[in-house]
Amino acid sequence: MDDARSLIETLLNEDRAGLLDEWLGGQLASPHVRTDLLSSNELRVESERFLDALADAVASDDATGDVGAPAWADVREMLGELSRSRAIQGFTPTETATFVLSLKQPFFERVQRSLDGRADDLGAALWLASELLDRLGLVTTEAFIRSREDVIRRQQDELIELSTPVVKLWEGVVAVPLIGTLDSARTQVVMESLLERIVETDSTIAVIDITGVPTVDTLVAQHLLKTVAAARLMGADCIISGIRPQIAQTIVHLGLDLSEVTTKASLADAVVVALERTGFEITRRRTAGA
Repeated sequence: MDDARSLIETLLNEDRAGLLDEWLGGQLASPHVRTDLLSSNELRVESERFLDALADAVASDDATGDVGAPAWADVREMLGELSRSRAIQGFTPTETATFVLSLKQPFFERVQRSLDGRADDLGAALWLASELLDRLGLVTTEAFIRSREDVIRRQQDELIELSTPVVKLWEGVVAVPLIGTLDSARTQVVMESLLERIVETDSTIAVIDITGVPTVDTLVAQHLLKTVAAARLMGADCIISGIRPQIAQTIVHLGLDLSEVTTKASLADAVVVALERTGFEITRRRTAGA
């Protein structure tokens, strides 16, 4: 195994330029190449960086072949940066992992030429090289998945914030129209946004419109009541609007107590109540000649 590792180290050091050219050519000819997202010059720079880091790691490794060891830290960091960049650019996991795995063919060919006629040594060298590149391919895939999950999570947070706007309807009256399902995370965002807006506008009435909420179960009702309680602690009364017949029946069947909360069938009805409580009223302006 030491002889196999020495051969791999020798090939990476003595024929790195030729290996780079052949590997790069294979990547550009692959059906998984994305020249629309990555230029050939950028791909060459990334490939050259990887070969440099790989050669240093193989030379520093203590023969364990463990890519999680400190000797492989620079390789893991480089692959992590590459995976994060490609996840953001829109590459797939397969396209990203192919960057490492496509090195197998040109590298194996060099190993075979170096050990022609030495079957035992050839088998050990090919096994070591294959296992090493497979492990690095897994490192790339795992880093890509983590990066993609971070992107999705950040997008979800941004969508939650965008989907819970708190608007000022009138002097002393704010409203938050809810669309979609309420869960604990979203309820927390709604509550924080509503409380901040109540303080900013010095409002005493908050209208929570659930017209866009598809269903109301025990959990959703609890989230609503928590939001109402938090608003009351800030000195604002809440009106829940958008109580459709189906939702009303569900609330009754579930035995939920909303008796202490003012509810209205539509946002328009809730606005009328809010204006009355704040001392305003809406009247139709007379037209000329009426």
